[in-house]
Amino acid sequence: MSRRGPLFLARRSYRRRRMMDAVFLLPIAGAVLWMLPAFWDVNDPPEDVASSAAALFVFAVWAVLIVMSALLARGLLPALSEEDQPEGGQTEKEDAP
Repeated sequence: MSRRGPLFLARRSYRRRRMMDAVFLLPIAGAVLWMLPAFWDVNDPPEDVASSAAALFVFAVWAVLIVMSALLARGLLPALSEEDQPEGGQTEKEDAP
């Protein structure tokens, strides 16, 4: 039996896959963060939590999700545009007679 060396993954494709994983996990993280105000203890007198604080938290999470999705989309844009290119490296204009 021959020993296999370590599996080499190109840095670009590895990074793109991890960014895609982050894109898929972003809605789940948002849903979990949006549920956190439901677990805040509102019956504890020393630390009253106003409903306005919960609303501000929800909108802050919403804003962070928007920014994160925009950054991830911006990071994935070059990788996605490369996939649209034909494999031979020729454009459609060059193929036309």
